[in-house]
Amino acid sequence: MSKVKNFVVYVWHLRFLKYVVVCVVGVALIGFMGKNSVLGHLRNKIEISDLEEQISQYNKQTERDMKRIRDLDRNPKAIEKIARERYFMKTEDEEIFVLSKDLEEMEIDD
Repeated sequence: MSKVKNFVVYVWHLRFLKYVVVCVVGVALIGFMGKNSVLGHLRNKIEISDLEEQISQYNKQTERDMKRIRDLDRNPKAIEKIARERYFMKTEDEEIFVLSKDLEEMEIDD
């Protein structure tokens, strides 16, 4: 421990070296620790790119849903198509045969 102390005292007595050491330590502390560090900025940039990707996905989904809503407003056949596909509705002169395993899973869950 005394060797380290002697080295620190020796460095401290050198005029220009102590300023260099303080500057290097200060830049290291500011640059790599805390909220505004270089690493923090890199993490934030990665998070921003991920969030922008999510925004673009949500915008595509919103556009697709708005198109479907406009189609449902304009075309009564589209409402009938959705009722038949999703809710297995039928007209009086039709019969529906469901050949899906999804219904079996739904019955097990009930």
